[in-house]
Amino acid sequence: MTRKLTQELTTQEAAGLLNVSRPHLIKLLERGQMPFHKVGRHRRLRLADVLAYKRKALEERKAILRELVALNQEMGLYD
Repeated sequence: MTRKLTQELTTQEAAGLLNVSRPHLIKLLERGQMPFHKVGRHRRLRLADVLAYKRKALEERKAILRELVALNQEMGLYD
């Protein structure tokens, strides 16, 4: 049985999409780094919000790597 793609994700599905643990995702949610809402006691996230967070995190990692490469070049660590 396959599950069709929905616009809302459980925390487990969102954690899988982001390749992080569910407890880590919960910490991100509690810090307000990603919007969510509750359905009863359960947190739900919009797919668009999870994908936006994933894009933002990837861009931040790329920027940090560019900075590290530039610093290494300035220090003469690259030939």
